Amino acid sequence: MSGDKKTKLLAKQLFKLSLVNGRVSPEQVAGVLGYIEKSAPRHPLALLKLYHRAIAAELAKAQAVVEHAGAISDAALRLIEDAMTRKYRRPVTATARANPRLIAGLRVRVGSDVYESTVAAQLATLSSAV
Repeated sequence: MSGDKKTKLLAKQLFKLSLVNGRVSPEQVAGVLGYIEKSAPRHPLALLKLYHRAIAAELAKAQAVVEHAGAISDAALRLIEDAMTRKYRRPVTATARANPRLIAGLRVRVGSDVYESTVAAQLATLSSAV
C-alpha cells in the first residue's frame, strides 16, 4: 500500500477520532469522511484505503463469524457469543455461516483470531504429520 508516513499518521489520527467510548461511531465516521472530502489531503486514495482498513478491522473485532458444516442452533450461537464477549471483554455478536467443506465441527473468527475445532483441520494436521 502506497502512502508516506504523514498519510499513515493522518489515517491513524482520523481513526482515533472515529471512536466513541472505544467503539466505532457512524456519526464520527461521517464527520471524518466529510473532512477528507472538504480538505483534499495529500494522497487521498491512500488515506481512504488506510482509514477503511482500520475501521474494518475494528468492526471485525465485534463480530464472531461461526462457520459450520451442519445445522447450528440459536442457543449454540448465543453460548459462543457469551463466551467471546467474556474473553474479549467487549460486546461480540455471533453470526452463522454454512461451510460444507468443514465436514463437521466449528470455526469461529473474531477479528484476526481463529478458533477451530473441525474434522477438516484435524485431517489436515494428520496428513501433514505423515
